[in-house]
Amino acid sequence: MTRPKDDWRRWIAENLLLGNPPEVIREALVRNEFSEEEAAREVAGALASPYVQGGSRIANRLRKREWTLTVYGRLSRMRANGGTIERRERPSRDEFFEQYYFQNRPVIITGMLKSWPACTKWDFDYFRERCGDREVEVQFGRESDEDYEINGPKHKRLMPFREYVDLVESAGTTNDFYMTANNASRNRAALDVLWSDIDPITEYLDGDSPDKGFFWLGPAGTKTPYHHDLTNNFMAQVMGRKQIKMVPLHDTAYIYNHLHCYSEVDASAVDYERFPAMRKAQVLECTLSPGELLFIPVGWWHYVEGLDPTVTMSFTNFLRFNDFAENYTTFQHL
Repeated sequence: MTRPKDDWRRWIAENLLLGNPPEVIREALVRNEFSEEEAAREVAGALASPYVQGGSRIANRLRKREWTLTVYGRLSRMRANGGTIERRERPSRDEFFEQYYFQNRPVIITGMLKSWPACTKWDFDYFRERCGDREVEVQFGRESDEDYEINGPKHKRLMPFREYVDLVESAGTTNDFYMTANNASRNRAALDVLWSDIDPITEYLDGDSPDKGFFWLGPAGTKTPYHHDLTNNFMAQVMGRKQIKMVPLHDTAYIYNHLHCYSEVDASAVDYERFPAMRKAQVLECTLSPGELLFIPVGWWHYVEGLDPTVTMSFTNFLRFNDFAENYTTFQHL
């Protein structure tokens, strides 16, 4: 037995609470150098433990909640166009909030960014001219760390914006460096001269909010792995195209959420042998083009990949309540 006994006992308890049959657990222990007598004794002891018995009552309540979510999932699939992300031309404020925001449904909004000077002005030369000497924060070394998103703070580097723009322009396809919302605190101030090129989306967002959005810039091939946010989000595409895969909040049980808001599943090449429950997840896909605005509802899992060098702005300052993090407590391993 290479693992300490207490580790195995935690493993036994977890698998019992997940509903795995005792005989299957015993067989797994025997395959891992337990004798048959010892395996039987350990599993019997766990079954008799008042702690495991109490945990089983909690697990049963959680299974009831998961059943409730599967009902929402099945009903959602029954909707006309339930398997696609709708595109709408400038829905009114009431339409957006009633049909999408309050119903936790994604939508791609077209025509809302027509007035943005950024959509015609922003390119690499413009960035170098306007704020090339400003110091910005960027994530590097992402391709050498499979948990690059979780470990994002370890990958931060400061550099002149001009040098980073040069890198993006000449990089080809790579996920090794990316300026993301995780770099926002410094970059919002460093790139403040660009904000005048963005008109407030006052139909849906709080125009008086100090939140000026989050600036994303990266080469083709940048990836943001499956995760969910604790707020509703707008993703406004300014340059280049992004491919997005989304899994509804009600399919969380299928996406192998192992830590905080992250999934173990690689959306670019799903390993269904390792993650068989992903076959049950509803995956909605779209390509977001310049001038389009994607609404990502709170709790929806999403994966994003740059098909070209891209610039994106994201926003969370909606006119309706959006502080869903206030009662979120599951930051630890699940």
